[in-house]
This record gives sequence, structure tokens and C-alpha cells, in this order.
Amino acid sequence: MSAHIYTMAGAMGGAAMIGLGLALAQPDKRVLVATGDGELLMNVGALATIAVLNPPNLAIVCVDNGHYGETGYQKSHTSLGVDLEKIAAGSGIRRTRTVSRDADLAEGARLLREGNGTAFVVLRVKPDDPPPYKRNMDPDSCRTRFRTALLGAA
Repeated sequence: MSAHIYTMAGAMGGAAMIGLGLALAQPDKRVLVATGDGELLMNVGALATIAVLNPPNLAIVCVDNGHYGETGYQKSHTSLGVDLEKIAAGSGIRRTRTVSRDADLAEGARLLREGNGTAFVVLRVKPDDPPPYKRNMDPDSCRTRFRTALLGAA
């Protein structure tokens, strides 16, 4: 199985819906959305739409460090008690899991790889310093890079 990685910088709140669009447009390919707790909290309602459509080739992993990394590293709602797995399950996503220990990693990975309905996994991690590199946040450059990568992989 080949994998293609597409990234969108500056699309806060849009990762899950971009992944949904890709999954619906390319039903023969497995789509994995890697997002963060802060990004997902910006558009948590996307989980309801995803649950209703329930594409069998979509998997979402939410890396939850309990902080808003893009805006100054303030505590996010998940560090204050909000449970994204419960929100996903409450939205109707039937295959969910929270991974917070090494022993749970294999089960979380298996859930993400399986087909037959959308999968949602919260990967709880310890907060760490942000990466030392500066990303290109120019919207036009990001859009062009995303389209080029997507069309080149078709």
C-alpha cells in the first residue's frame, strides 16, 4: 500500500472536513487525517457531518496535548475536561478509541487501518515545546503546494 501525505498550513479547523472531501472523492484510497486538539475544537461540528456520511475509508487521529500550539500554547479545553472521543461517539462515529498508554498504541493503530466505517482515535501526548522551524503560512503557497501534491499522486 502506498501512502501520500498532504499538509495544509493555515487551515485551522478544516482538517477533518478536507479529509472527508478527499475520502468521498477517492473512495478507493484510505484517508488518514492527523489533527490536533486545538484545531479540531475550532470545528468540532465537523464530526457530526462525518458521522452521518460515515465513509469507510476515513480515519482521524487527533493528537491531544491539551494546548493551543498555534496561538501561544494556552491550555486547550481538553486539558480542562473536554473529551474529544466522547464528542466523536456522541456525534455518531461508532469506532472510537482514546490512546493514553503505550499498551494501547497497537489497538489504536489497528482501528485506524481498518475500513468499514469512519474511525476516530485520540492520541493523548504530553505537552512539549513547539517545533523550532517556521512554516510557510502564505495561503496561496499552501494551496498550490497541496493541489500539486494531490494531483501528482493521482
